[in-house]
Amino acid sequence: MKHKRLVAAASLLAAGSIVLSGCEVPHTSMAYASEVVNCGGKATINASGSTAQANAMKSFVSAYAKACPGHTLNYTPNGSGQGISDFLAGKTDFAGSDTPLSADQYPEAKQRCGGNDAWDLPVVFGPLAITYNLYNADFLVLDAETLARIFNGSIKRWDDPAITALNASMPPEDIKVVYRSDKSGSTANFQAYLQAASGGAWTQGTGKEFKGGVGTGAKGNDGTSAMVKNTEGAITYNELSFAMDEGLYAAEIKTPGSRKSRRPVRIGTDSVGKTIAGAKIVGKGNDLVLDLSSFYTPTEDDVYPIVLATYEIVCSKYPDPQVAQAVKAALQATLGPGQIDLDKHGYIPLPPDFQSRVSSAVAAIS
Repeated sequence: MKHKRLVAAASLLAAGSIVLSGCEVPHTSMAYASEVVNCGGKATINASGSTAQANAMKSFVSAYAKACPGHTLNYTPNGSGQGISDFLAGKTDFAGSDTPLSADQYPEAKQRCGGNDAWDLPVVFGPLAITYNLYNADFLVLDAETLARIFNGSIKRWDDPAITALNASMPPEDIKVVYRSDKSGSTANFQAYLQAASGGAWTQGTGKEFKGGVGTGAKGNDGTSAMVKNTEGAITYNELSFAMDEGLYAAEIKTPGSRKSRRPVRIGTDSVGKTIAGAKIVGKGNDLVLDLSSFYTPTEDDVYPIVLATYEIVCSKYPDPQVAQAVKAALQATLGPGQIDLDKHGYIPLPPDFQSRVSSAVAAIS
């Protein structure tokens, strides 16, 4: 069978992990990396948004339920764009998004929050895997320029000279591009990478809507990964946990740093851990917007270049104090016990310094 070649999920992650130890304390408070969950407030809260963080959110929801019995967080993974729209419309208590609020969304968010600022709080990092389905091909090397030309349609076949120059041989097949049909933070991060790293090959622009002009759309990370699994010759971009769920192969990526060593970069906790060390907080105060531009063109060896930060977008002060208390508790569970074993599911937990900054911001929610 063709799919005998699909790798086991764990093989997408190189050796090594970033896991912080945790412990239980009595009653409904749990400590993890100095994070305490203070339960209370509304019994049920709702959020929606990013599909990239959907698998991590399962851990966050479970951690909240265990820390605060009788309290529930319902999360609908409907895409970053829809998640922000739901939050701005007051349909949810917070949004999950792989991009922060845009400048023109802040005034609307302030109105939704009863005249108070909204904050972008990063809760986890996730690498975007370039996943593909090629018969008898379990190894693929690509670089940003070649990826840009694949996703804008100027490279149409797997045996194109640009691809064979990076790989020993390639099958004589048409390339079938799969992209996100919904407004997606994964798309926004992927297109930002192409624009920054492709040396001018990507001129289509960035944003949550795919602008390559080729291929077939599928909704959500689950939709794109399933389509690639079932489509010979397909390629897409997936948050790693979904690639792992489907047992897909992930391409290795040549970067400016890897060209020096002549070794392309494979997704792993080590290579992604080096990436996120370059993240810088550029937001003001407790609005912890990150600058990820340093990710895309690493000059050091073994640094994976396509990594997104996924945020929870919250009110700094909620009109309803019962909602505020519940959101705080849910986020405390997210930052504490929710971070345990995230690397086993294709995510990278927050490094301690980021966790400390986010924890301080969560404590300031009122």
